[in-house]
Amino acid sequence: MKLTRIALIALMLTAFVFAVSAQTVLKLAEIHPQGYPTELADEEFAKLVNKYTNGQFKIDIFPGGQLSGDEKVVIEQVKINAVSIARVSSGALGSFNAQLNVFSLPYLFDSSDHMWAFLLSKPGMKMLDDLAPSGFVGLCWYDGGARSFYANYPLNSIADLKGKKYRVMPNNLLVKMVEAMGASAVPMAAGQVFSAVQTGVIDGAENNAPSLVSFNHYQVAKYYLLDEHLRLPEVLFMNKGVWDKLPKATQDAFRKAAAETVAFQRKAWDAYVIEATKKIVAEGEIIVPVPDKTPFKNAVKQLLAEEGPKFAQTLADIDAVRPKK
Repeated sequence: MKLTRIALIALMLTAFVFAVSAQTVLKLAEIHPQGYPTELADEEFAKLVNKYTNGQFKIDIFPGGQLSGDEKVVIEQVKINAVSIARVSSGALGSFNAQLNVFSLPYLFDSSDHMWAFLLSKPGMKMLDDLAPSGFVGLCWYDGGARSFYANYPLNSIADLKGKKYRVMPNNLLVKMVEAMGASAVPMAAGQVFSAVQTGVIDGAENNAPSLVSFNHYQVAKYYLLDEHLRLPEVLFMNKGVWDKLPKATQDAFRKAAAETVAFQRKAWDAYVIEATKKIVAEGEIIVPVPDKTPFKNAVKQLLAEEGPKFAQTLADIDAVRPKK
């Protein structure tokens, strides 16, 4: 009886060890810190993947740029499967998949509702599927808010950009946009912006209010001009080679998990924007509204005329869901 009990315990331990060893662990890279809306969505995604695969898959999240503070490097890591999954801006991913550069066209969307009407439409979701030729599988879109200029000197109008140096993501369209508005564009990783502004290497950057807080840029750039020139959606994506090896049921579980995080992230984003804005105001940030964006839109008309034809069908699809005024 004693030997039988020992054998049974040994069998259970063996089964437990096998179950643990059979679990697949995937890395997910995130440049923003814990508590940021996209990072919270990453956590929700990991939780749901584990649930829907009955514990067969565990996703380890590396927030705060632990694997790299440069989204371009993160994308390269996913491409070679040094990291299986990542969340990045479509602006960064546009350097690897040209169709996404449409989002780098200024004043593309009238509002957040307009952007989401397109992203969740059939053409918008197809753009995720069309990442496949680049070696990626797009899982879902996340909100990246509206991006505006901020600087270490007073900003009141587009005229104040002239001759100044502004950081942009490494993306040719973003470089052209900033230069069309009269400034000099300096491509660099987000993690380098704080010290670059602090030391005067650049005069400012462009981003959303949550990033102004998460990267502590408000500490060195006290002027925030709300021109809202871009709405760059975020993308949760993974290595296609890894994806192709997953059974269909597991792929379905990953897609289900990703889809269910979208509303979660959007709600977290809206709440964080309010809190981030309160924080930067409390810290002495001077926020300058731009009720009339006509001067900014006029400055980029030539750019849109040159670049727009490359994205003719997507622009038509975006216009088709534009809210009627």
